[in-house]
Amino acid sequence: ERLAGRRGRQTVVRPIYTSGWCHRHQSHVCSDWLNQKKLQQHSTTTSTTMSDPREPNSLPPKTVDPSLAAERLATPFTPLKITNFLDGSPQLTDRRRKLEALIIRDPSGVFSNEDNNYMGRTERHTRSIAKFVRLVELCRSAGVGADNGRNCTQKSAVQHIEGEIIHTPEFLTLAATISDDPMPTSLHWVMFVPNIMTLCDAQQQALWLPLCRDWKMIGCYAQTELGHGSNIRALETTATFLKESEGAAPGGEWIIHSPTLTSTKFWPGTLGKTANHAMVIARLIDGSGRDRGIHNFVVPLRSMEDHTLLPGVDTGDIGPKIGYNNMDNGWASFDNVRIPRRNMAMRFATVDEEGKYGRIGGGDGDAASKVAYITMMQVRAYIIHSSNEALAMACTIAIRYSCIRRQGYDADAEKKRNGNAPNEVQVLDYRQQQYRLLPLLAASYAIFFTGKHVLTRLKNIESKLVSGSTAITKTIVGDIHATTSALKSYATTFTADGIEDCRKACGGHGFLVASGLVELSQTYLQSCTVEGDNHMLPQQVIKVLLKLVGAVQSGDAELLKEYEPTDMNYLIKPLQELVGSTSSQPTKSSFAFPTSAAETDFLDVSTLLRVFQHRTACLLLDVAVNLQSAMTTSTPQQAWNDSLLLMARTSRAHACYLLLRDFANGLNDERSNGSSSCLGKEEIGALTQCLTLLALYWMDQHLEDFLQIEALKPKHIPYLRKALLGVLTSLRPSAVGLCDARDFSDFRLKSSLGKYDGDVYPAIMESARKDPLNIRSKEGGVGLGYEAGLKKLIVGGVGEYHGQGKGRGVSGTMSRL
Repeated sequence: ERLAGRRGRQTVVRPIYTSGWCHRHQSHVCSDWLNQKKLQQHSTTTSTTMSDPREPNSLPPKTVDPSLAAERLATPFTPLKITNFLDGSPQLTDRRRKLEALIIRDPSGVFSNEDNNYMGRTERHTRSIAKFVRLVELCRSAGVGADNGRNCTQKSAVQHIEGEIIHTPEFLTLAATISDDPMPTSLHWVMFVPNIMTLCDAQQQALWLPLCRDWKMIGCYAQTELGHGSNIRALETTATFLKESEGAAPGGEWIIHSPTLTSTKFWPGTLGKTANHAMVIARLIDGSGRDRGIHNFVVPLRSMEDHTLLPGVDTGDIGPKIGYNNMDNGWASFDNVRIPRRNMAMRFATVDEEGKYGRIGGGDGDAASKVAYITMMQVRAYIIHSSNEALAMACTIAIRYSCIRRQGYDADAEKKRNGNAPNEVQVLDYRQQQYRLLPLLAASYAIFFTGKHVLTRLKNIESKLVSGSTAITKTIVGDIHATTSALKSYATTFTADGIEDCRKACGGHGFLVASGLVELSQTYLQSCTVEGDNHMLPQQVIKVLLKLVGAVQSGDAELLKEYEPTDMNYLIKPLQELVGSTSSQPTKSSFAFPTSAAETDFLDVSTLLRVFQHRTACLLLDVAVNLQSAMTTSTPQQAWNDSLLLMARTSRAHACYLLLRDFANGLNDERSNGSSSCLGKEEIGALTQCLTLLALYWMDQHLEDFLQIEALKPKHIPYLRKALLGVLTSLRPSAVGLCDARDFSDFRLKSSLGKYDGDVYPAIMESARKDPLNIRSKEGGVGLGYEAGLKKLIVGGVGEYHGQGKGRGVSGTMSRL
């Protein structure tokens, strides 16, 4: 079969694999693509044709929109070098593309997203499960995870068993490529299995991990309740120990119970209809009746034979949401459900057969609480890191479309377009469009660097904690908690707002679901609430940072040493300069741009980083002083409540600095690597422009902070904005190249506006014609609502006006009413 589609001035004929081809070659598809020759780097020439390396080699090249082709010719660096850097190496880019090809070109057709916009929620949910089952089949066929057991040393803190696929880079690449987020099974590998690996002992892992590996046991993480979310200490679900002598099974049992309506577990992903087990977070009541606080319990929900609910378990889906509707977010209540004693996670705490509670390793149980915190923070870190891709996808769609879309005439241009037609201006050439989009693109790269840094640091901390190391202090755990809280709060808010700004920047067509931006936004929105509401998390940040203020005020050198390996150590020196120097409020910065500062002073990265440091320090000290002052006339709770707005600003300032710092450090590392780096001088130059633009953009957006601390004076603002305008000008030729460097396939973008070839308008019309409202119309284009409704108006005369009191006019209508 062949599909002919318009591509600019030429017709592209694409082969469609038939079902016969599928059956003949399905068993070889994985190995064929994993072992094919290295895909060649596509190059940009004066031709308007470019090829997508993930398409079959037999296809003719796409005809690229002339505007996009010109943008790519003008790109002052090689996008593929940045792609290689983001992936880790050219070899990893090549492998990722081959893995993506497994999904994009899978002959089963199950991964197609072409009809997503026309499906109901139930159909999308069930098809998403079918996609995941096919993904597992592909992983098994390709041998993904087969080397886990051999590659894991006995000294590893977290053991990955042979055949486990979910934590391999191949699996994560394939899952991302499916681009039909979220898959209903995702909480199994995001939360359930990591909790078993970090909080359960070796015997429990030996029992449960093979079942998880083989997908017999599919789990979720059930913490949030109908009445409580972020306030974990207020959770109501109970796990009460019952001795054998009291009627329990041999060894004792736990009774999992939901004592109130508000104790119903509500919102956990995968819980509704997919999971057959849950890691339930409940209050542990030991054999003496003492409440030991929150602990983890593995609770069976459904039969592993036929998926029916087990006695005492009542669970289901919570219903339609703004987005994220492939996922069966669920509710569950437990009516005195009994589980074995050993179903409590027992790596760091135990309860014996008599119900006696104990901690493993002695002490006050710090290790258990730290590991539990780290496990939760890793999810926040993944959310932070994933934000960079979501924002980059939105920018790719909006920037490509802004290069293709033209609006307004360039009266100064001599060249004419389409014969005698006036030359219209590319939308991206308007300054307001550049100001809307280019800082968002820059931020996507900043979030990439920070997300990578945070994930690496968390893995290192977790490894040391699980192995029993005492090097991880409360100060370090508190710091990474503050870091992930600040970044999650700010990065997800910035990304959600940024995606919506990208949609608006596409004008009317951005309102189409076919733009890809609507679903991207609706799917991403949950990130602002899950794992800590973004307006609540700044309080957690400030609680940690205020301890640093106390340490600085104490002048205790030994105490300050504890902060050296933390992310907040940059605050020590500015705070030392500020503490005791003045009592004026608001706090004035000890660093400021000189009175004679000009445009060039705002282009120095080290200077920009320094002013962001002092901004955070001044705002933080203001919080501390305000709290101390307010508590002389009000209660501590009221003083804290009155300071929440300033806390939010301070947390935002901390997050902005960390993002800029990690971006700068990442680029400095690449400069130091020299020829061993994937990035050349031109690529580092473009990314440095992104860094500079982002810093200037945030200064412009939050001018009141910098003016308040007097790091800036009003006379500096014109120079700041002139520098900002100059960076926008310098970065403009790199815009499409920086999008292309993210290497998103059309399959992943799912956008009529963001296609690599720029063939926007045929794609929009094709999407419109596929709508069921058009396809199911009767002969002659008669709409489905005609016979039952419109016909009565147009032909039947029910809307005819016959005058007052005549025939079927007003009086007749009134009498019938």
